[in-house]
Amino acid sequence: MKLLHTPEGVRDIYGNEYARKLWVEGVIKKQLNSYGYMDIMTPTFEYFDVFAREIGTTPSKDLFKMIDGDGNTLVLRPDFTPGVARCAAKYFGDTDTPLRFCYHGNTYTNTSSLQGKLKEVTQMGVELIGDDSIHAEAETIALAIEALLAAGLLEFQISIGEVEYFKGICEAAGIDAQMEAKLRDLISEKNIFGVEEVLLEAGADDKSREQLLRITDLLGTQEILAQASEEAGNQRSQAAVLRLCELYKVLGEYGVDKYVAFDLGMLSHYNYYTGIIFKCYAYGVGDVIAKGGRYDNLLEQFGEKKAAVGFAFTIDALMAALYRQRVLIKETATDTVEYSHDFADQLNAVKERRRAGEQVALNPGKATEDQR
Repeated sequence: MKLLHTPEGVRDIYGNEYARKLWVEGVIKKQLNSYGYMDIMTPTFEYFDVFAREIGTTPSKDLFKMIDGDGNTLVLRPDFTPGVARCAAKYFGDTDTPLRFCYHGNTYTNTSSLQGKLKEVTQMGVELIGDDSIHAEAETIALAIEALLAAGLLEFQISIGEVEYFKGICEAAGIDAQMEAKLRDLISEKNIFGVEEVLLEAGADDKSREQLLRITDLLGTQEILAQASEEAGNQRSQAAVLRLCELYKVLGEYGVDKYVAFDLGMLSHYNYYTGIIFKCYAYGVGDVIAKGGRYDNLLEQFGEKKAAVGFAFTIDALMAALYRQRVLIKETATDTVEYSHDFADQLNAVKERRRAGEQVALNPGKATEDQR
């Protein structure tokens, strides 16, 4: 019967699996709140313009769209960050001190079912607004690492890149915005053959072509940063590498630098990122379990000029990583008590146990059922 099945890309979660997911979400929320992040809830659907191409978020073809009674185009949120940015601009525009928000909810992306990806996933994340310092970036990355450790994940790595490094090379090469956008998509997919084809069509010089073709090779520990700076050959890209060096020092002060690597070829399909970006990968899972970065121009789209940085966990991918790494999550057992003619006595006993924090179900016994 078709009504018993879910559409492609969504699924039911119940029983022990859902209990484990709730436990992990609770651990992460406690960690986010411990850093002073305030809970925020934005609408599940917003006006289309909040996620329009100018904002730099999910492509229009991947959005779930609907029309309201007044003829407005609405979309289910594919990403929390633009909605939080809109909310911050509307209600906290006059605030001078940094704002810290954390969120929790589902996002919706209309990806092809052939990709095998879920269209509805749970995300938890933070946004730190109004702080353009390297310490803000270090805080968000350290918080992501500490939250993963609190959830029990052991084998993972945060890969960090810098959008400005790529933009500096493009600027020095005289590559226009349209060509830059093409190259960004190709490089983010590690499609070097596509990059070479676009550069040849654009007539890029040999030096610029070599720099952009080699950018995906610039990955590794902090030693790779010296090589990246040397190969950049322009001030903007070298400044980006210097920021990564400073970030690494602060992460060392947090004591989380061992979980960090660098990838100068890391870019994002979200073009609202303006500086440092990062992604988290875990042993046993191909999907990214967390991603984030700096987006200093996004709030300006909503009328407020404020620097910002943040990240989001994809809880579904994190749960898969915990399962693959055989991380045991304590489950609370439910006891069952049966009653017959002694319902009142059993009920009083069960009430006491529930007040003590136990999970107890009260069911009719077989004798009671036979009397019906």
